[in-house]
Amino acid sequence: MISEKMMPLLRNNSAIRMMFEEGNRLAALYGRENVYDFSLGNPSVPAPPEVNQAIRDVLEEEDTLLVHGYMSNSGYEDVRQAIAQSLNDRFGTGFGARNLIMTVGAASALNIILKAVLNPDDEVLTFAPYFVEYGNYVRNYDGKLVVVPADTETFQPNLAVFRSMINKRTRAVIINTPNNPTGVIYSGETIRSLAAILEEKQKEFGTEILLISDEPYRELAYDGIEVPYVTKFYANSVVCYSYSKSLSLPGERIGYALIPDEVSESGELIAAAAIANRVIGSVNAPSLIQRVIRRCLNAKVNVEAYDRNRSALYDGLTNLGFECVRPQGAFYMWVKSPVKDEKEFCDVCREHHILVVPGSSFACGGYVRIAYCVSYDMIERSMPAFAKVAERYGLNK
Repeated sequence: MISEKMMPLLRNNSAIRMMFEEGNRLAALYGRENVYDFSLGNPSVPAPPEVNQAIRDVLEEEDTLLVHGYMSNSGYEDVRQAIAQSLNDRFGTGFGARNLIMTVGAASALNIILKAVLNPDDEVLTFAPYFVEYGNYVRNYDGKLVVVPADTETFQPNLAVFRSMINKRTRAVIINTPNNPTGVIYSGETIRSLAAILEEKQKEFGTEILLISDEPYRELAYDGIEVPYVTKFYANSVVCYSYSKSLSLPGERIGYALIPDEVSESGELIAAAAIANRVIGSVNAPSLIQRVIRRCLNAKVNVEAYDRNRSALYDGLTNLGFECVRPQGAFYMWVKSPVKDEKEFCDVCREHHILVVPGSSFACGGYVRIAYCVSYDMIERSMPAFAKVAERYGLNK
């Protein structure tokens, strides 16, 4: 009954989700308060109050048939225009409603772009460590994900190796900044250099290479660090965005794909992506939450709460002797395993009811990801357990 394409996914279910389920099992045995689940990137900060108010206002003030009805596969035009204007105000761009397609989160945005551009065996490059689902998304459309090895000194994209891996089959490049799992923000210099390489390779091979920027964590940046807006660096750029983290709405599944006019054959790509939105089964993004987003474009989640968690976890782990990448954005800590096999380290952590995700799930072994979008109290309560793990490896002597 199961297709050959699905069997590998069935056998190798996401390590992140498996850890999440393990957390539920341990909580049933030992009590939720005695389990320290850092596996899943599920926001712990509530949605801004403007969101709940907007839901009430939409239901009370707007036409029910409009709110719950079909619209263009691209989404409500007034919603797209409002988002475009907000982006223009923030980044000095010139987008209009035509440039946006409302999607079922950033995941759907990535899928409609990939469906619109990939032919069988086309290659899509991305940089390790990367979000595990990219490979699945690319394979959905018979493409091949090609992974650029990590630069473990900076965790910025390894551009020298990247240049050597581009060829005539390279159709797209996916970047993710702020990055899941490292929390690193790709600098303006990095994006500028990456864009120059793509321009060079487009001329060399006579092809078009699309830069796809996956940006669910854009608003979660710390210490005043700016997240560069890629469309200002490279013409063939698209942005896949989600409100899951910026407004703490992961379950609402709302985001967009942005396709600027500067992209080669932008009109055709916009039309193809809108059709892809329909034929992959989404049809359109959820109608109610589209109407809500239009009213919440200036709302902000409490980033200070994540920043507090970041400092507490980073200080706590480094004081115990662990080596960590200090995150610049998102809500993940990238921690070097004290042993080569990070899965062994994950097992030892689990013995002490700590759940973390192995770096091999992100194509970068020897590290683990710790999601600190949890309660501050849990971070504090977890430190004695981390201390026992550090003692096991002789780190805190």
